[in-house]
Amino acid sequence: MMYLETPPRLIETRLFSAMPEKFRRKGVRIDWADANRPNVPTDSFIEGPSFDSDGNLYIVDIPFGRIFRIAPDGEWSLVIEYEGWPNGLKIASDGRILVADYRHGIMELDPNAGRIKPVLTARNSESFRGCNDLHLASNGDIYFTDQGQTGLHDPSGRVYRLASNSRLDCLIDTGISPNGLVLDLTETVLFVAMTRDNAVWRLPFTKDGSVSKVGRFCSLFGTSGPDGLTMDARGRLFVGHASLGHVFVFAPNGELLARIKSCEGPNCTNVAIGGESGNRLYITESSTGSVLVADIGGL
Repeated sequence: MMYLETPPRLIETRLFSAMPEKFRRKGVRIDWADANRPNVPTDSFIEGPSFDSDGNLYIVDIPFGRIFRIAPDGEWSLVIEYEGWPNGLKIASDGRILVADYRHGIMELDPNAGRIKPVLTARNSESFRGCNDLHLASNGDIYFTDQGQTGLHDPSGRVYRLASNSRLDCLIDTGISPNGLVLDLTETVLFVAMTRDNAVWRLPFTKDGSVSKVGRFCSLFGTSGPDGLTMDARGRLFVGHASLGHVFVFAPNGELLARIKSCEGPNCTNVAIGGESGNRLYITESSTGSVLVADIGGL
């Protein structure tokens, strides 16, 4: 990580809300944890923060197939529990709630009815390897990552675009554990967290919508890597890191501007901007089942 002249600013966090004890599944052995967190007790693993129009924060609990709604006062309620591994979640401007499910593909949640249904479960009859996260473009296109268990040993992770006309394009199939993703403000560049490469890749679009000259926007370090991404109205990229206990903030040119430090555990898995004027960053810290908040208005 690099800066040119000014060292990165340190921003502290505070606890917004933690998963209540009544929702924690202690002492339960699950396949997801056996594969992804071996020998680590896992009573939850939260991810995918996204706000609805009423200021409620939706998050997923991957291993137990649950989606929660956290009210502005921090109170938790269970929206749905189903046979799946919901990983990423985004709420569109029209209120539509889409979920990237590791087992099933892209899903749509109806929170009022407590139902979830498939949107896209395969490509050309081939199942996905394990969908991880998604991003919604202003024109309705859905960008999502198909991570599976890829890494440096198997650089075959995929990034897809599902257009509003149902056309599905594979943008890259050489990803090193593609994870969180976000478009830039002009929606001409896609940023993708490549967790096992410990880097964020930059994917510029050509005129026909394909990508070219893909490169590393920034590189990090640690036992895991960058996870969830978001971008603010000034084009600054917020990168949650799944092992360093920080969210890193990068300028549009790739310079490190700030580090936002977890006040709880080290697994800062995903991020969402909230607050009345977009002056707060909410962070899922998955090892403790906590949602943290940081003031970013003065950044």
